[in-house]
Amino acid sequence: MKTLSIDVRRAEPQDSRAISEVHRLAWQHTYAGIIPHRALRQMIERRGENWWRKATRGPATLLVLDVAGTVAGYATLGLNRARALPQEGEIYELYLRPEYQGIGLGHMLFGEARRLLKSLGCNGLVVWCLEENETGAQFYRSHGGVDYCEGMETFDQKQLKKIGFIWG
Repeated sequence: MKTLSIDVRRAEPQDSRAISEVHRLAWQHTYAGIIPHRALRQMIERRGENWWRKATRGPATLLVLDVAGTVAGYATLGLNRARALPQEGEIYELYLRPEYQGIGLGHMLFGEARRLLKSLGCNGLVVWCLEENETGAQFYRSHGGVDYCEGMETFDQKQLKKIGFIWG
C-alpha cells in the first residue's frame, strides 16, 4: 500500500512556478464570467513565476498545500489591511487547483492559515470574497465566517461587491 502525503508548509522560492500555475488555473476557474476577461487575463499574467518567487520572500506569509510533491494550493496571509476592522489577521488569498477542490483540502489549508495567524498573536481574522464567487462565499460561511461588511472592487470599469467575512 502506498501512503499519500499531504502537508501544508511555507512556500519556498523553488515552488514559484507551481504556485503560478495554481494561481492561473484557480483564477480562471473561479473568476471566468465574473471578472471581465481582459482584466482577469492581465491579473493572471502579472503574477508569473518571478512575481511568486519575490512573494516567497515578501512581508506576507505564503503557504502551500503539498499533495504527494505537487503544489495543489496556496494561501497568503498577514496583518489585516482594513484598519477600520478590529480583526488583526487576514487571509488575503486561498486557492486550490480545480481538480483538488471539494475534497476537504481547502478546509485543511484554511485551518493551517488560521492556526498560523493565531500563533503569531493575531486576534480575529477577516477574509474578503467577491459576492459573485458563490463557491468561495459558501466555503467561508461553512467554516463559521460571518458576513460582516461589504466593499467594492473595480475591474475594467465593472464594479463588483466584495464581502468581508470575520471570525472572532
